[in-house]
Amino acid sequence: MLPLLLASSSVYRRQLLERLHLEFSCSSPDIDESHRPGEAATDLVKRLAQEKAQALATRHDAHLIIGSDQVAVLDGRIIGKPHTFENARAQLLAASGSRVTFLTGLALLNSQTGHCQVDCIPFTVHMRHLDAPRIERYLRTEQPYDCAGSFKAEGLGVSLFQSTEGPDATSLVGLPLIRLVDMLLTEGVQIP
Repeated sequence: MLPLLLASSSVYRRQLLERLHLEFSCSSPDIDESHRPGEAATDLVKRLAQEKAQALATRHDAHLIIGSDQVAVLDGRIIGKPHTFENARAQLLAASGSRVTFLTGLALLNSQTGHCQVDCIPFTVHMRHLDAPRIERYLRTEQPYDCAGSFKAEGLGVSLFQSTEGPDATSLVGLPLIRLVDMLLTEGVQIP
């Protein structure tokens, strides 16, 4: 089996990949993650996932390189990581009683053959009706400022959900393991 490389510095993605009990290393790709004018959210995450994998291919030949990227979409517009308390509060107030769709782009590049599998996995969160005091208590407790949508689904953020829907709950955290296993099997990786 070719060595496995996760093209990410995300602790969340690393923790998810560890669930598969495969040996892997991590390296952060250095790419421009800008949204191109007129680019659909699905196309954006697929392109960025593939670019992240390809960015490491020249330094890591004969590897299986995993790239992933995610955006949250609310009312047809992309919302990113809030970075601040104020931005997170505004995002959660806007999402109150609404649904937020997370689109996770996934790429698996065989840097030896150049073969690259790319997909986008959607996952929708139906948010509870949230008032300002509840949002502020949540934000002060969990501080999810590095998370698209302003919550950590793997933590207390789940208390903000009314329901969820989608083919792979791990895509909500940023690395859709069910689809990744399909891709790895295509490359001949034995799991488990």
